[in-house]
Amino acid sequence: MTDKKKKKDVLPVLAAEIKEFKLTSLLTPVMMIGEVACDMIIPVLMGRIVDTGIYGGDLNYIIHTGIIMIVVALFGLFFGLAGGFFGAKASSGFARNLRSAMFENIQTFSFRSIDKFSPSSLVTRLTTDVTNLQNAYQMILRMAVRAPASMIVAMIMSFILSPRIATIYLIAVILLSIALLFIMRRATRYFQMVFQKYDALNESVEENVTAIRVVKAYVREDYETDRFTKAAVNIYLLFVKAELSVAANSPIMQGTIYTCILLISWLGAHMIVSSQLTTGALMSLLTYCMNIMMSLNMLSMVFVMITMSSASADRIAEVIEEKSDLTSPENGILEVKDGSIDFDHVDFSYNGKNDDPVLKDIVLHIESGESIGIIGATGSAKSTLVNLISRLYDTTRGFVKVGGTDVRKYDLTSLRDAASVVLQKNVLFTGTIYDNLRWGNPDATEEECRHACEIACADEFIQQMPDGYNTQISQGGTNVSGGQKQRLCIARALLKKPKILILDDSTSAVDTATDAKIRTALQTELPEMTRLIIAQRISSVKDCDRVIVLDDGRISGFAAPAELMETNQIYREIYDSQTGAGNDEADFDEKK
Repeated sequence: MTDKKKKKDVLPVLAAEIKEFKLTSLLTPVMMIGEVACDMIIPVLMGRIVDTGIYGGDLNYIIHTGIIMIVVALFGLFFGLAGGFFGAKASSGFARNLRSAMFENIQTFSFRSIDKFSPSSLVTRLTTDVTNLQNAYQMILRMAVRAPASMIVAMIMSFILSPRIATIYLIAVILLSIALLFIMRRATRYFQMVFQKYDALNESVEENVTAIRVVKAYVREDYETDRFTKAAVNIYLLFVKAELSVAANSPIMQGTIYTCILLISWLGAHMIVSSQLTTGALMSLLTYCMNIMMSLNMLSMVFVMITMSSASADRIAEVIEEKSDLTSPENGILEVKDGSIDFDHVDFSYNGKNDDPVLKDIVLHIESGESIGIIGATGSAKSTLVNLISRLYDTTRGFVKVGGTDVRKYDLTSLRDAASVVLQKNVLFTGTIYDNLRWGNPDATEEECRHACEIACADEFIQQMPDGYNTQISQGGTNVSGGQKQRLCIARALLKKPKILILDDSTSAVDTATDAKIRTALQTELPEMTRLIIAQRISSVKDCDRVIVLDDGRISGFAAPAELMETNQIYREIYDSQTGAGNDEADFDEKK
């Protein structure tokens, strides 16, 4: 798809989000045209007061025409206020719908889609980009209608009053349009560059805020401040260049207006002396001159705003149009029979191509209810392997089956409820401990929550908190330790009552004794549940029924721990390195 084609596709995507604000979007320009009509009538009435009322000495005419002017002005005020109200409502509603559409679509993103957009970029698109589009939409509804309508009507009225003087306006408009076009093209380049810098700024803020403890621990405040300052300065410099370009618009506009007024006054005076023009008509022409020039100035501002928002429009449409490569099939299977797992010659690559797969020819059969350990060096694709089971990614080649059925045939919600994952990076949300636990099951009773926490060995520390299960978790779970966070996440996963529980290095922050208690409780309380345990410690997998040893994306061994000690060199090396006599720290952990 070419860039030109993409540009054309943006408008329908954005226009679809106007939705219930179509009527207010239509009423806004109607009100603006009504305001323009009132503004154009007043100069004519003012000229007639001068020519007929004042010079003719007709007081009644002055009063009568003055009342009409007041009525017209009031109507103009009403149309202006109504246009502002409808425009604000339409643009704010449009922005709301854009944010909702983006956020809802982000929730459907697969891991592959999430990898495509950085969090800081998504934040910029949901905030700054939408605000730009909101302002542009309001200006399009109001100024983009009012300015050209006012300029055209004023020009027509000027030619009706005096074609000779109106020619001055026409020449001025043409010259001014050329100058403004040059200014806008120059400013456009800078505005388009600004929004790319916003992503870098938000990324700096996000990393600093989320990792503030690390920053302070390493005394890197000055480094982070310099990094943020550089990002802020880059935006500042680009905005200065853009605004300086736009600032040239004002003196050019003012110079043109004053030149037109001088020329009109000089030529009009000669025409009045020669009885070719009345004083009232000259006053009307001067008013129309101001209308035309100010309308052109408003149009230039509209072009600036549209230019600023065009890049934002592309970025917003990109998020809305992003389609997840993982979707539930039509009439997807809603029930997973059991926790058995099969890998049938599976390859996987993150780019979707099979030229450099991360997983290579994986063949596995896991019985329902088995406890399976997964171990291997860092980067051996342990997490990638388990991510295919709950269909967080799709295979590049081969099939993954759960309960004897290809995972692609299941309804995604049903599959992920049945194959619950406690990810490597544990995340808690703002709210009470109960609130966080019920992410696993919104309808879970207090008793079910407590039982899940007992299995995960979380109940013991929760009971020691002042508010127990009603203790508030701060944003990101910063008021609980890493081990406590892991145990809460395990309990949350258990509340889903899954047929398969995947622990992706989810007990790395707890001591070996607690790790053993969790594994024992899982085996005792939930013997029918298949358990996959990714671990770095041999002690976490030594009691599993079987252990998968991964090496560079391939299965090096798959057997009982005792058998692997005899047949698999990698497993034996890991075991020896962690339990050898020379490893004092490992000895200490084992004694605990």
